[in-house]
Amino acid sequence: MKNGRKLLLVLGLVLWCFDAVLADGVACIDLNGKWQVSREGGNEWIDAVVPGCIHTDLLVAKKIPDPFYRDNEKNVQWVSAAAWNYRRSFDVPPDVLDREYVLLRCEGLDTLASIKLNDTEVGKTDNMFRTYEFDVKKLLKAGANTVEVKFDSVLPFIRAKESARKLPTWAYPGAAYIRKEPCNFGWDWGPTLITCGIWKKIGILSFNTARLDDVLILQDHSQQGKVALSVNVVAGPSVSSGLKMKTVVEFDSREVASASAELNAGKGKAMLEVTNPKLWWPAGMGGQPLYNVSVDLMDNSGKLLDSSIKRIGLRTMKAVEQTKDTTMHFVVNGVKFFSKGANWIPADCFANRVTKDILRRYVEDAVAANMNSLRFWGGGYYEEDTLFDACDEMGICVWMDFKFSCTTYPSFDDSFIENVKLEARDNLKRLRHHPSIAVWCGNNEIMFFRDKEWSDKKMSESDYYKLFRDALGSQMKEFAPQVDYVTGSPDCGDVHFWKVWHEGKPFEEYRNIHGFVSEFGFQSFPEPKTVQTFTEQSDRESVYSYVMKYHERSNRMYMDVKEDGKIGTDKIMILVKQYFKEPKDFDSTLWLSQITHGYGIKYGAEGWRREMPKSMGCVYWQYNDTWPGSSWASVDYFGRWKALHYMAKRFYAPVLVSGAEDVKSGKVDVFVTSDRMEACNGNLAWSVTDVSGKQIKKGSLDVEIPAHTSRMVQSLDLQDEIRKMGVKNLLVWLKLDVDGKMVSDNMVTFVYSRELELCDPGLSADVKEKDGKFTVTLNAKCPALWAWVELDGLDARCSDNFVHVSKDSPATIIVTPAVLMKKKTFKKALKVRSIYDTSAH
Repeated sequence: MKNGRKLLLVLGLVLWCFDAVLADGVACIDLNGKWQVSREGGNEWIDAVVPGCIHTDLLVAKKIPDPFYRDNEKNVQWVSAAAWNYRRSFDVPPDVLDREYVLLRCEGLDTLASIKLNDTEVGKTDNMFRTYEFDVKKLLKAGANTVEVKFDSVLPFIRAKESARKLPTWAYPGAAYIRKEPCNFGWDWGPTLITCGIWKKIGILSFNTARLDDVLILQDHSQQGKVALSVNVVAGPSVSSGLKMKTVVEFDSREVASASAELNAGKGKAMLEVTNPKLWWPAGMGGQPLYNVSVDLMDNSGKLLDSSIKRIGLRTMKAVEQTKDTTMHFVVNGVKFFSKGANWIPADCFANRVTKDILRRYVEDAVAANMNSLRFWGGGYYEEDTLFDACDEMGICVWMDFKFSCTTYPSFDDSFIENVKLEARDNLKRLRHHPSIAVWCGNNEIMFFRDKEWSDKKMSESDYYKLFRDALGSQMKEFAPQVDYVTGSPDCGDVHFWKVWHEGKPFEEYRNIHGFVSEFGFQSFPEPKTVQTFTEQSDRESVYSYVMKYHERSNRMYMDVKEDGKIGTDKIMILVKQYFKEPKDFDSTLWLSQITHGYGIKYGAEGWRREMPKSMGCVYWQYNDTWPGSSWASVDYFGRWKALHYMAKRFYAPVLVSGAEDVKSGKVDVFVTSDRMEACNGNLAWSVTDVSGKQIKKGSLDVEIPAHTSRMVQSLDLQDEIRKMGVKNLLVWLKLDVDGKMVSDNMVTFVYSRELELCDPGLSADVKEKDGKFTVTLNAKCPALWAWVELDGLDARCSDNFVHVSKDSPATIIVTPAVLMKKKTFKKALKVRSIYDTSAH
């Protein structure tokens, strides 16, 4: 049974809860699945699913409308104001009650919960992020039993707290008093949908003598050719003598090390050595080999009491904070690297709808866009192991925020601090073994609320550090001593730069910012297919329609806040019209907003990559969406790539060619930037054309490309061409080949696109089909800028999109429709456009 359990754990199946009692070891009665729920004070019970939440239960029962459609969010606010009772019955085999310890284990209760077993109260909870266990042996009986969980609305609680003492905030007033997902209360990219429910697994655990309470694995890389592992175990409740542990390390299903040790007072340590270790690397720097470390806990007769498996990567990782001489950066296995990525927010307003497949798809799409990093922002929840497993397997380094963001917190309350410590402990013990986690961070942007003393706008410096340095820092030292910790972002010297979005500065401002840029961004509208999911036809007359603006939350951290100044729609459109020609219709406006969005982030990203090591990180805001609407995301709520994500694939390329234009000097400085682990040689080809595509000048040169460097390889002096042709009539094309293969291309202009008098490109597509995929070759008679393909009414995955096409440089895109289709049907659905098609002529 033990070996079978190990195999299933390695395969990623969750087995802590199952309807079985083992002959020995820890067993569980699974309480997930079908429940019932009723509003407090009512008598109508509807079916519910656990793990889940009240909103999704009501949706399935057709008791509420879809809160994502139009402004239905307003019509479901009563749900958050009510209390809800969940119940179910279950059977307990008689031999469970013969065991020494029987516990009700609740991995996630959202949030103010009261639990009863057989009509007797077991306990109360007040933290969505903690795991709670209750001794229930005396309350259970053999045969039929009942469990009830009542969830009180958090609104009266936080309003009472806020009435007694207001907390300065940018977010929902009083929400900081409750340990609950902050963006549940609304944010500037998502709705106010305050959930409740049993959002994680629940079950009855039973065991004899002792179980594994904690397994901490420490690594020592100080000796060449081997890695020493220290496996530290805490077992309980019994700490009597005679407990033993056996640890086995496996790689590729082969044992590479093992050790046994006695436990003393419930604690034990096994020392092992892995020779010829396979090191774990971020994506693009090497492989991601993973080792399984199993721990068996046994009594003095050798009987198995409990077993645990942790999957680890052998590596060192350091987050080096900014100093006077060095920008913030990460170092893996002794190698300094540039962080390329985006900020992650919850993938849905309702966590139970986020499946394993959805999470893996997001990580795959991050790697497909040449990212090596994601920042898990502090306003959401502690994500599922599935997401970290995927990051481990694919080499995405995680900047992991504790869940504190954009507000002050009641650090003056000792019970609050103790609650936070237990929350941190639970999540550190669960997540610390993942090699993908590069750094833990105390909070997001709360340094902006810090001052010497409390005021109506700030929290005191002493209370800030009490929470983020002392409370969380102490838990890090005890439970994750080998993972770096910083008190906050941008406390550690990283950069959050928001003047482009919030102050309307042009994208050129990004070139004045340097360092590790962990937040910056611009917004765009989603594509037409996504807009259709939350609108009716009349809403699609203008991006300024009521519903379109309703799904644009910038300047509105939560529902019912009055808009002040320019709303997000204005901000999008101002820069769209600054950089591009006026869009001709609704759909063109959506697409052009995405091109503007991608162009702006590209402008910043390429600049920071060019100047490394002066800048060592580009992590744009944001990667994903929590509902369908206008936002900073590069991948929308339904997983559809926006223009930005396609552009990220190119500006995060392992070897990048880019140009820095200077209209005053008439020059374009050409840079080659490499994140590769080894040096290589390449050939740079460049050409200058007019807007019709006529070639004016060209050249090429061989370039040496050192590892992990960026340098200018040529400065193109185009003063004569500017005098002859005019600054508005020049396009500079760059192409870099390595080993005869094109690895990066780019295009530079001296003016904004709206000033270019582009010709009708005569864009056309040649289509070939093989094995359900379609190769689309785009051809153009004249330059077609930001050309893209889509299928009318159908989803598809594209290998590339929003590309520049010229007569001499066609573009090939592999299109995989979401459904099987014939070539004739595909060609009929295929749409091919460029920015020329977005404006009237």
